[in-house]
Amino acid sequence: MTISTECHVLFRPDSDNLRFLPEGPYSLNDGRISWVAIQHGGDSVTGSINILDPAAGRNECFDLPGRPGFAFPTSQPGVFVAGVERSLGLFDTNTNGWTELCGGVDNAVENTIINDGVIYGDNLIFGCKDLKFESKKAGLYLWRQHDRSLIRLRDDQICSNGKAVVQQGNGSLALIDIDSPSKTITRSSLDLESCTIGEPSTVVDLTSEQIFPDGMIMTPDGRSLIVAFYDPGDPEFGVARQYGLDSGALEAVWTCPGSPRVTCPQLVMVDGRVQLLLTTAVEHMEPEQQQRHPNAGCLFIGATTFDAVSDQPVLTV
Repeated sequence: MTISTECHVLFRPDSDNLRFLPEGPYSLNDGRISWVAIQHGGDSVTGSINILDPAAGRNECFDLPGRPGFAFPTSQPGVFVAGVERSLGLFDTNTNGWTELCGGVDNAVENTIINDGVIYGDNLIFGCKDLKFESKKAGLYLWRQHDRSLIRLRDDQICSNGKAVVQQGNGSLALIDIDSPSKTITRSSLDLESCTIGEPSTVVDLTSEQIFPDGMIMTPDGRSLIVAFYDPGDPEFGVARQYGLDSGALEAVWTCPGSPRVTCPQLVMVDGRVQLLLTTAVEHMEPEQQQRHPNAGCLFIGATTFDAVSDQPVLTV
């Protein structure tokens, strides 16, 4: 029997800019939660890192010099590693300073920017997206922090989204990956020594559905995936789903009333319990549709049966 849980609004951003495209929630070690506003409106070319204190209901916003695909905390307090436009860099929330680590990402093609990523050890694996959401030209990259090397793993993504690195039974690694327009969740062998990735096999096939898999995390036991779904239609609620990693079977569903475009999941500790936080977006909604979906762009929270949060590592810098 699939467990279904209705979520409720944890935080309602106080501006249209911040409600447009929230993504990437992440637990900080002081109980706060970071998230990114990828784009401050349909015509904007800037976004921000945000830090939410759920106990106080207070959100701090730090403007970035472009549109971020992700931002993760580092070993330096207040410093995040972020993918912004076509650059990877460090943003210091203490000084609002930006230090570029690597520029010219995906410079072999035009009209792409960095999108989602994941930390594994001292490595950062991230992808890019075609801004027109149509061509298989965006890259998938490995950033090695210890020698500051950028290696391209693939060059055929359209909109690279949720990612997880898992250790397989034989000790080898696999990348669980979402390229949203494909409507599949895939598994590929990953060799960090040779900096190579194998051909993908399908874990979950969603091609018969009208919604798109977006952000993704592993469950704490490493046996399942929690996936947010971006619905371009007009349903009464948005969804996130949990699937068995080996079986591909649907195990649980969380719903977000009045907000169909669910972008990213994360397990967080709020009110002394492990709960699922889901970001949602207003992107591509006409004003009358926004009226029908008054919670679009809010951050939601929902109950879980987990007794620990997922692994949310920081990057050592």
